[in-house]
Amino acid sequence: MIPHAVNFFLMGVVGLAVADKKEEAEKHLEQGKILLASGQFNEALQQYHSAVDLDPTNYQAYFRRATVMLATGKIKGALPDLDKVVELKPDFIAGRVQRGNLLLKQGKLTDAAEDFQIAIQNEPSNDEARGKLDKVLELHETYEQIDDYLANDDYEAAERLLDQAMEYCMWDPSLHRKRAKCRMMRGDIQNAISDIKAIAKLIPDSTEVYLETSQLYYDVGDVENSLSQVRECLKLNPDHKRCFPFYKKVKKLGKMREQLEKSAKEQKWMDCLSKGQEIIKYESNVENIQWDVYRVTCKCNREAGHIAEAIQECTEVLKYGNPDDLEILLERGEAYLLAEEWDKAIEDFQQAVNSHSDSRKAKESLNRAQKMKTQAGKKDYYKILGVKRNASKREIEKAYRKLAHKWHPDNFQDEKEKSKAQEKFINIAEAKDVLTDPEKRQRFDQGEDPNDPNAGNAHHHPFHGFQGFPGGFGGGFGGGQQYSFKFTNF
Repeated sequence: MIPHAVNFFLMGVVGLAVADKKEEAEKHLEQGKILLASGQFNEALQQYHSAVDLDPTNYQAYFRRATVMLATGKIKGALPDLDKVVELKPDFIAGRVQRGNLLLKQGKLTDAAEDFQIAIQNEPSNDEARGKLDKVLELHETYEQIDDYLANDDYEAAERLLDQAMEYCMWDPSLHRKRAKCRMMRGDIQNAISDIKAIAKLIPDSTEVYLETSQLYYDVGDVENSLSQVRECLKLNPDHKRCFPFYKKVKKLGKMREQLEKSAKEQKWMDCLSKGQEIIKYESNVENIQWDVYRVTCKCNREAGHIAEAIQECTEVLKYGNPDDLEILLERGEAYLLAEEWDKAIEDFQQAVNSHSDSRKAKESLNRAQKMKTQAGKKDYYKILGVKRNASKREIEKAYRKLAHKWHPDNFQDEKEKSKAQEKFINIAEAKDVLTDPEKRQRFDQGEDPNDPNAGNAHHHPFHGFQGFPGGFGGGFGGGQQYSFKFTNF
């Protein structure tokens, strides 16, 4: 049996140790207060953690830690601390009101009202508690009205009330869920996603919320964000039965999307179109995935010479997405230019300028299209050779050889026919000269005829005096003179 003297000694040692811990805890509280005043929230939080560990009976340590948690958005840890404050110090009114405020923000109206009522009973002059209690009673009615509107499918009215309620109950996951439903029913998917993402921060197990968010992003064609959200689900539960297979599906689509963009960047237009078809075949049920592919393939189609397809795909993107999408408006405008639909091209470029007034490219495109429309009534070198506006140099030279052979004046004996052939032959040669010269072709594509003396800085006619034609014109084309054309290889 331990002698009484030893007992007293041990009790004294324990008492000193406890006193030392309490004193040390107070130091941490004071240091936390200094850090908090200077805005160093995380550092202050560490001090309060230490204070709680050293003295679990100190209600101020819990209260201050909860205050910092609320200030830094760590709401999940704040409520247990405030519960502890009320348990240790039931008559600490600031703790009651603080917990009531948190419960109000979480939408726990009945519990919040109880805290405010107790605060008022103990401190009748507490205006904050009285004002919040009135607001809680008002919100009870608002919650009921919201449910009534939802029951009658009046999503617009319900959303208006939800916005009002969430000014005070912003941490109530049920309100975010209801507003997400309203927004989805009205087609406002992006804002619905924002509400659902907010829920993940407010509930303990958010795996299903991350999966739902991932699926919504997928449905709107945002593969990158879809992949990011489903990964968050797997971080919480790597073996989640629904998240893992969906992750594999989205990851595969993401890789296919990367290959599509790579082909477009490397100007492999046909490969780009092939990759686009693979994606559409892989995911044929989600239209937004298809329209996301069209954002890329409408350019690839135009560059590949598939003008009608390019216009159709650009139109789909603008119709079901943003009608003022700068990139797609410019892309469709370019396709219309290749189709020689000048007015439609001008309309697209004008819309691009109107909605993106700071876009230099939009303004330059509009100016170029207007010049090309004016030029359309004049000599068109593409039409002369019968080639498309995006024809390659090889295609232009091939068309030239064919037409030059057909309309060479040596082929005609009748003077009138020979004269007509002479004019066509000159035009054909002139067209070939302009369209095979990169500088001249660029000027022509911008609405300026490099051989028009009135266009400014115009070049001299490349065949002035009829020099330079294959085979030459032996005696020229003077009146009544005999022509002496010799065929060469065109």
